[in-house]
Amino acid sequence: MNAKELHDKTPDQLREELAKLKKESFNLRFQQATGQLENAARIRTARRSVARVKTVLNQKAAQAAAE
Repeated sequence: MNAKELHDKTPDQLREELAKLKKESFNLRFQQATGQLENAARIRTARRSVARVKTVLNQKAAQAAAE
């Protein structure tokens, strides 16, 4: 999901997306620890997606505070 799609979502939807991504990240780390992870690049993608959602959430919070 790109940043443009995230900007269209509400903060509640972004928080749900963040929770989903964190759960996915945990599952990927768990799979890596047990040796079951097939695509190691998914960890990086998940981590960056979490950062992207957090960035958009912080931007929306700053924008709401400025208004």
